[in-house]
Amino acid sequence: MHKLKLRVLMGITVVFHSVALAQMNEIAADTMIVTNHSTTIKGQRISYSATTGTQPVWDEEGKAIATLHYTYYKRDNAGDLAKRPLVISFNGGPGSASVWMHVAYTGPKVLNIDEEGFPQQPYGVHENESSILDVADIVYVNPVNTGYSRTIPMAGEEVKKETFFGINADIKYLASWLNTFVNRQNRWLSPKFLIGESYGGTRVSGLALELQEKQWMYLNGVILVSPADYKYFQSDPAISSALNLPYFTAAAWYHKMLPQALQQKDLLEVLPESEEYAVNQLMPAIAKGGALEVEEKKAVAKKMSYYSGLSEKSILEHNLNVPTRFFWKELLRDASGNTIGRLDSRYLGIDKKLAGSSPDYNAELTSWLHSFTPAINYYMRNELNFKTDIKYQMFGNVHPWDRRDNNTREQLRQAMAANPYLNVLFQSGYYDGATTYFNAKYTMWQMDPSGALQDRMSFKGYRSGHMMYLRKEDLESANQDIRDFIEKSSPNGKSAKY
Repeated sequence: MHKLKLRVLMGITVVFHSVALAQMNEIAADTMIVTNHSTTIKGQRISYSATTGTQPVWDEEGKAIATLHYTYYKRDNAGDLAKRPLVISFNGGPGSASVWMHVAYTGPKVLNIDEEGFPQQPYGVHENESSILDVADIVYVNPVNTGYSRTIPMAGEEVKKETFFGINADIKYLASWLNTFVNRQNRWLSPKFLIGESYGGTRVSGLALELQEKQWMYLNGVILVSPADYKYFQSDPAISSALNLPYFTAAAWYHKMLPQALQQKDLLEVLPESEEYAVNQLMPAIAKGGALEVEEKKAVAKKMSYYSGLSEKSILEHNLNVPTRFFWKELLRDASGNTIGRLDSRYLGIDKKLAGSSPDYNAELTSWLHSFTPAINYYMRNELNFKTDIKYQMFGNVHPWDRRDNNTREQLRQAMAANPYLNVLFQSGYYDGATTYFNAKYTMWQMDPSGALQDRMSFKGYRSGHMMYLRKEDLESANQDIRDFIEKSSPNGKSAKY
């Protein structure tokens, strides 16, 4: 069933698995292309192989029902695989390809962008001197309908979308797919790490337990990059709204919209003040709702204004519950008329009219697509030699997405409790207005209410947004934080016991 057919073209090894050669507009369900490269990381020249291709998802009868596109980087002459970490990388959405961290964060190539992360022409990629490939091999996985991954067939009534498009369905089929990948690449003995960005944080939190309980695959670490926690998003305003205040403070500080007493301080001096007020004063005030005394409400609005750069009037008009979309529109309305970005509030936008309660568009996302889309299409075809007429889906159709029975926060806690080797790292940008840094801290605290696991969880913040790694300084420091985390999470002969 798994006989291989090999073909060598122009020095490129192409492997087709005869198990599932169902053609999907010129992309096979099971194919593999290997190319060889070298790069410089932290001043050291290393060589590596890049394996890119598609691997099937099978149903219970062994029929291929989807094919997932992946790219796997393996350092040459890296020694014993039992000691060589494997990092498994996902982005989020849901419906987003694993392009963002692939060609902008941890991989051996990064976008041509300026030092703050803004697009530059000519488009393309260059060596990533901060890549973690020196200390770990990496595989970037595109879930169904993202990147070049597709259902089989691509359209039709026979495709059971509930198999793929939901929190628990996504976790289940990806865990099974990873079992096959680890088998094929002979990586069972390797220390294993999951990294997930945004919704990918939800995904890898659930995968940690699913891999452990259903695939008997135990991890050394989980890295949550700007994680999306839907428990927080769906909570009452006393929690969800109050926890937004420190993000408001960070964005207002960046745009110099805070009072001078705060503006003259460094950001990391200001944020603890805002955090303390949000938890100890604002949250109880919003919890009182209509029972809050008028004078107390005015006092809270005054303090919120102090920490957000918004007017007391606009805060009172929202009954202290200020939507983030209104903040993006309002903060600079009277100063410059610009809107600010959702995923990275350093970015500025221009709306059709000054009036309104939300921006016309996400200024940062259009900027990112500007640089990422040509780069990944060029890179796949010209440097990794993966050539197909299938469109690379930056964002694919995965909706409706079933969000029921979301228990991923608890699933990650269970995986940690049952596996003394498992550590967790949170990474967030202070200017991220979608999955805020204080939301990530809150998730970390709530995941382990007993405090028994706190010494195995850590948080790192950066002076940028959702994709903190687009800023060169943060690209270097965030990758180094991953290196340090991998080293910390390596057992070094220590037994897995309490």
